[in-house]
Amino acid sequence: MQPRLSPLAECPCARAVEAVGEWWSILILRDALQGFTRFDEFQRSLGIAPNMLARRLKHLTEAGLFERRLYSERPKRYEYVLAERGRDFFPVVAALVAFGNRHLAPEGQALLLADRESGRAVVPAYADAETLQPVNSDNVTVIAGPQASPGMLQRLAIVVARDAAVPASRE
Repeated sequence: MQPRLSPLAECPCARAVEAVGEWWSILILRDALQGFTRFDEFQRSLGIAPNMLARRLKHLTEAGLFERRLYSERPKRYEYVLAERGRDFFPVVAALVAFGNRHLAPEGQALLLADRESGRAVVPAYADAETLQPVNSDNVTVIAGPQASPGMLQRLAIVVARDAAVPASRE
């Protein structure tokens, strides 16, 4: 018998948050995406306590976002190299940078994304890969996937009912 998942446990957003952890982990991933690999680099960049950094790196490694590699025998030292799963986190970091610059930088932007070759500032835009239409809350909703549990189907029925009521309430 297949275990019964709660709608939260089978939600890809909830699973991603569980894998990444909390804000320190996101900042560690941000630094790794900028090329940091060593414990002391992360610690110096973030000002995080060593015990907390060690816990976060262990969690991110167990979650498959990092691979731990020995780079020194004496003393034993490891570096944390992004795994494919960790590299795939880049669009999330890019979205956070764009959001922070747009909404949370009243004094001006201190960090920009830039094209590696030209140096031109880049502002991320999210589009459907097939249609190239923008992906935003005005034109995208959630639907049940092929493995949706009865609990997820019930949760999504509420979303469908809400979406159906929205046009009537706007008139």
